[in-house]
Amino acid sequence: MALLLDDTGLLQAIPVAAVAVAFGFATALFITIYRVLNREAGGKLQRKIAQDIQDGAQAFLKQEYIFLTLFVLMMTVVVGFAMRANWLASSIAFVSGALLSAICGYSGMMIAVKANVRTTEAAREGLGSALQVAFASGSVMGLIVVSCGLFGIIIFYSIWGGITSSETSYLAGFGFGASSIALFARVGGGIYTKAADVGADLVGKVEASIPEDDPRNPATIADNVGDNVGDVAGMGADLFESFVGSLIAAIQLAANDDLSIVDVKRRIALPFWIAGFGLISSIIGVFLVKISDEADCENLQEKLLGAIRKGIFAAAFLSAILSYVSCGVLFGFGSLESTKLFGCIVIGLMTGILIGISTEYCTSFSYKPTVSIAKKTRLGPSAVIIQGLGIGMLSTIFPVIFVFIALISTSAIAGTYGIAIAAVGMLATLGVTLATDAFGPVADNAGGIAEMAKLPKEVRDRTDALDALGNTTAATGKGFAIGSAVLTSFALLSSFAKEANVTDVKILDANVLAGAIFGACLPYVFAAMTMMAVARSAGVIIQEVRRQFAEIEGLLEGTAEADFIRCVDISTRSSLIEMVTPGLLAIVAPIFIGFLLGPGGLLGMLVGGIISGFVLAVSMANSGGAWDNAKKFIEAEGLGSKEDNKAKGSDLHKAAIVGDTVGDPFKDTSGPSLNILIKLMSIISLVFASVFKDRKAFEYWWVALIIGVVFLTFVVVFTLWMRRSGMGKINFEPTAEVAVKEENISADAVGVEMEDIDIDVRGEDCE
Repeated sequence: MALLLDDTGLLQAIPVAAVAVAFGFATALFITIYRVLNREAGGKLQRKIAQDIQDGAQAFLKQEYIFLTLFVLMMTVVVGFAMRANWLASSIAFVSGALLSAICGYSGMMIAVKANVRTTEAAREGLGSALQVAFASGSVMGLIVVSCGLFGIIIFYSIWGGITSSETSYLAGFGFGASSIALFARVGGGIYTKAADVGADLVGKVEASIPEDDPRNPATIADNVGDNVGDVAGMGADLFESFVGSLIAAIQLAANDDLSIVDVKRRIALPFWIAGFGLISSIIGVFLVKISDEADCENLQEKLLGAIRKGIFAAAFLSAILSYVSCGVLFGFGSLESTKLFGCIVIGLMTGILIGISTEYCTSFSYKPTVSIAKKTRLGPSAVIIQGLGIGMLSTIFPVIFVFIALISTSAIAGTYGIAIAAVGMLATLGVTLATDAFGPVADNAGGIAEMAKLPKEVRDRTDALDALGNTTAATGKGFAIGSAVLTSFALLSSFAKEANVTDVKILDANVLAGAIFGACLPYVFAAMTMMAVARSAGVIIQEVRRQFAEIEGLLEGTAEADFIRCVDISTRSSLIEMVTPGLLAIVAPIFIGFLLGPGGLLGMLVGGIISGFVLAVSMANSGGAWDNAKKFIEAEGLGSKEDNKAKGSDLHKAAIVGDTVGDPFKDTSGPSLNILIKLMSIISLVFASVFKDRKAFEYWWVALIIGVVFLTFVVVFTLWMRRSGMGKINFEPTAEVAVKEENISADAVGVEMEDIDIDVRGEDCE
């Protein structure tokens, strides 16, 4: 018998989760004040550079949120129409989900831009101090995301309640609000960061042969701004959406015809308990991540990774123990139901960890796949691209197997509810997992500030060691985000099928097959649109950087200052314009298919889209990560020394830079954006489930026709306007002033020694 104050555990679920949320917010505030803001921000030049980065990031989010405010207001009407039976709660939930997602992105980005310069200054003291500041900023982001998500679900369920899927349908509005912000934050931020990065690399590193983050490069500040708006605000919104989506799916799938009201309430209570205890576990895990300032140079990266893993594994272990207690308290210790659901939670946790490990193997230069790409640089850039694409495609097998096992086992154990609980279990320790990803951009910014402020070599060595760690954890974080997106999407798909009464779907039905083919195509179209958006936006940046090198006398020699603001403004404008079309495609596609082919065809589209998007996202993210780390392997003299012409500045290095430049939009724009696509399609379908319920294929073909014509007309007009405004049109011939040789640029003119620029991922003074 369950040990409860009432007979369901639902009465206690809200207070338990609320206490965890309070602890989450309090811990985030404590860390912000005492571990970040209390640290020294360094000298005047460091603070000025950091302020420029902060101003650029704020300018981007301000413009993006103005657009999103208008979008949310318009979509509120659509949500109210689609969910007429519960229109008031659904509309309020939609706006609230969007607002909380925006708050998560903004607050996480603001703490990141405050922490970057403090991480640089802390690196003067030692690597341990720098890691503490950088990881503290990432943990604030993680704790805020989980606390805000759980807070929103608590508030709405406390007010409107509900047992069946139709009674809790208003929660789909909350998820749609979170998804909408996540879509544009991920796509817009991804386009911004990679357009600036590609533009800065191609002109600065390849054409002008100047180092990364060199103050002479006009796109340097925009590049550092992009790290924050894409990899901090975008990632936070992405995982906020996954977290609330998994909770919503679990609540909606709790009801079953074979269960009593008491058992249904217990099932509804379980995700609240898991999420609340997972948040507490994450807080403990955050405080376990530390390393000594006196850490020696030998195996430094392994020691840094060990510190991160200690926090993650400790949080996962504690979360598993508390989940076991939760299942026992709710369903009775030793009962069959308790054992089944605990098994689903453990499967979710293990799936997330295993996907992260497989991603690390495929993208870290400590292992053969990435080293094989580095070795292909001897054959030129083409071989690097081919090998990287092959590694990315081959790497899909591991996550697919893990998700394959998770879906079959959890479904066999507890049906579709088991899939949803597995997703909740995977995301239970999101507070610490997200922190390991969000601190990477802070470390990257810290290195950029150290380079631009011309700080001592040991400072840059320490920030480079953290940056290398951040690249590894970012790759595993992307794998985790993709895996969680897939489980969440399948759980939401099950919710849609239940709500739309799609109980008997024949796989050979022409409408289902047509929907599946259409859905399988969507991720490729979406990825192509975002990839080409990066190319066009990068083109504008390239043109501007070339212009400044040609027109600003003394810029390349280091005697004049670049116009950083101009590049930031261009990146902001172009990324916001470019995000519109792919964003609307993700929203319009499921509505179009729903009216055209009915709920069965829409279900087919979701299955095709989720499967195709999952595999493509893994392939792109891992290819990009492997290309990036292959370049860093060469910079770390993995193939040979600089004297042998096999390290930084060599032809091998330049070939690796080409791969890295191609991989940038793979891993930071298109790949991560596919997470949003598959989740957004699922949540939109759930929002419109009552509209499509019991509708036959082609019953409302004329509505689909109107939607399709309006969308295509908008795309054509918008594209023509972009072309007339000159988006992406550049002069592809570098100016004579830009096409200079490295030997013509005096290192003394910029006040650094050339060896000081070398990246040493092992840490300070490691010879």
